[in-house]
Amino acid sequence: MAANLFLPGGVVAMPAEAADRLIASGSGDAALLYLYLLRKNGAASLEEAGNALRWDGGRLTAAWDVLSGKGLAPAMPQVAPPQPLQEEPPEYTAEDIARELDDQNSPFPALVGEVQRRLGKILSTADLKTLYTLYDFLALPAEVICLLVSWCVEEMERKYGSGRKPRMSQIRKEAFVWRRLGVDTAEAADSYIKRQGSLRTREGQVLALLGITGRPAVDGERKYIAAWTDMGFGDEVIRMAYERTVLKKQAMSWPYMNSILRSWHQKGLHTPAEIETGDAAPMRPQGPAPNAPAPAGPGADRDAGHMTGDIQWMKDFLARQKSEQGGN
Repeated sequence: MAANLFLPGGVVAMPAEAADRLIASGSGDAALLYLYLLRKNGAASLEEAGNALRWDGGRLTAAWDVLSGKGLAPAMPQVAPPQPLQEEPPEYTAEDIARELDDQNSPFPALVGEVQRRLGKILSTADLKTLYTLYDFLALPAEVICLLVSWCVEEMERKYGSGRKPRMSQIRKEAFVWRRLGVDTAEAADSYIKRQGSLRTREGQVLALLGITGRPAVDGERKYIAAWTDMGFGDEVIRMAYERTVLKKQAMSWPYMNSILRSWHQKGLHTPAEIETGDAAPMRPQGPAPNAPAPAGPGADRDAGHMTGDIQWMKDFLARQKSEQGGN
C-alpha cells in the first residue's frame, strides 16, 4: 500500500522558492528546522525549537546559519539562557530517602541497587541524596538514570582507563545537562548516547587530521568538532581549513579555523571543488619576473625617442665618415 503523503489535518504551506533554496543547501537539519518554524508560524523561539527537535546548541546554530545564509531566516538571534527548574533542588533528608526506600511501590529501591552494581560500591547517604535529586527533582525515569550512569562510567574509563568510576557529583552534573537538552526518555537517551559515541570517534579522526595525537579532545575542542560534524564537513575540507589557519596565524587557532568553516557553511560550500570555485584564496600580487626589464617610467616614451634619434645620428655620421674616406 502506498504511503499517504497528505495526512488529514491542517496544511503547512511552503513557497516553491523556499523549497528550492533548502534543496540547494543540502542540509536536512536546515530543512527540518524550517519546517518546524513554518509549523509554528514563525512564532517559536530558538530555545523552543532546540527543545522540540532535541538538538544541542551546536547543531541548532549550524542549521540556523544555513537558513540565514539562504535568506530564509534572520541573523542568528541571541539565545536566552534556559530557565532553571528551580533555584536549587530541595535539601533532602535521610528520612526522605528512608521513606522512599521503604515504599514497596517505588522503583527507587531497585534503581539504587542497579546504580550500586554499575558503580561497584555501596552508595553513601550523600550519594543516595544525589541519586534521589535526579529521580525526584529532575524527574528522570529510572531507566534513563541507569543509561546515564552507564554513559558516565564509559566516559570515565575512556578518559582515565579501565576500572575508573565517576563520582555521584559528576553524574549529577551530566544529569542536569540531559534534562536541559530534553533527554528524559529511554528512546531519547539511547539516541543521545549513540550520537555522542559517533562524535567521540569523529573527534579522534579530526584531532589526527590536525596533528594532535595521544590524547582525547578537551571540552572546547569537542564543541567545535561537533559543530563541524553537524555542518557536514569531511576530512579533506577540514584539512584545507587547518592549512589556511596555519598559513594565516602561523599556528593552530580553533576559533579562527571555526570562522573559516562557518563562512564556507554559510555560503553552502562543503566540498573541495565548491570551495576552490566559490571561495578561492586571494592571489598575492606578483612581482616582476627575475630577468624581466624594469617597467617603464613616465618618461619612458620620451627616452626611447631620444635613443632612436641618437642611433640614427650615429649611423649617418659613420656613413659620412666612410664616404669621405672613400673620396680621398
